[in-house]
Amino acid sequence: MKEISILDFEGIKIGQAQDESSGTGCTVLIMEEGAPAGLDVRGGGPASRESELLKPLAAAQKIHAVLLSGGSAFGLDAAGGVMKFLEEKNLGLDVGITKVPLVCQSCIFDLTVGDMKIRPDQKMAYEACQNAYPGNYQDGNYGAGTGASIGKLYGMNYAMKAGIGSYAIQVGNLKVGAIVVVNALGDVYDWKNGQQIAGLLNEERCSLRSSEDEIFGGYEALSASLATNTTIGVILTNAKFDKRELCKIAGMTHNGYARAIRPVHTSHDGDTIYALSLGDVVADQDMVGTLSANVMSEAILRAVKNADSKYGLKAWKDLKNDDF
Repeated sequence: MKEISILDFEGIKIGQAQDESSGTGCTVLIMEEGAPAGLDVRGGGPASRESELLKPLAAAQKIHAVLLSGGSAFGLDAAGGVMKFLEEKNLGLDVGITKVPLVCQSCIFDLTVGDMKIRPDQKMAYEACQNAYPGNYQDGNYGAGTGASIGKLYGMNYAMKAGIGSYAIQVGNLKVGAIVVVNALGDVYDWKNGQQIAGLLNEERCSLRSSEDEIFGGYEALSASLATNTTIGVILTNAKFDKRELCKIAGMTHNGYARAIRPVHTSHDGDTIYALSLGDVVADQDMVGTLSANVMSEAILRAVKNADSKYGLKAWKDLKNDDF
């Protein structure tokens, strides 16, 4: 087993665009020939587009792009820019008179950082598509991770900066990778040793406290104003699966969320995972699902460790260096 880059997958192009000053952005994954895809949503507050396409009973067997973005539900307009770009390249489902690009999208809530009036739009998503061809993907405060944050149980004053992260491995001919935007209500833990590394800050904002412990201190309902979170991710594999199998793999990958984020899958999160099949390697579905959970957990760590302080939010790098 060896580590590879998330850019080492054939059949996919990944691009990003962001408005750094406004604290939002988008990340697009383009499959020019189309790719089977599955989806599993565990959070109670997702913002998504065309998710019905990925149900096993839906007719579509392939999609042409996945867009991850900020902007909450306002950001769903950005998918039109991906459709425009793909239509110009004559890519999509052939319906006789034209080709219709099938574009799925999920958004995070990042309106509490930067300028809430600026959200990803068609122009920004189109730019991300253009950037996918030279390939400008980076972990950290880029793309959909530009305005991501974590540890928001007591609001943004005690939250920390997170971002977008990736991790990929190869076992023989099999490749499995993950991209994830970490924008959770909860805290982030090192999945290998169980140690909390980021999340809810203490009252002095100089060290961490456990969101779970704080919640367990009382049993009143959490405020509806906490519904400002979502961790959205994508699993890539060159193994050959149909969308029914990919839905199962996406579901198993949520184990990776649970290992690295606590609490997770709450009614105040919109936690979502896509799974894409990009090749013809024969592999066991359960083996790939198990591997995907591990890969996703590591991608979550990298989303936190590559983030930089911004918008008044301190990052892991600052906490690690005791530089508050």
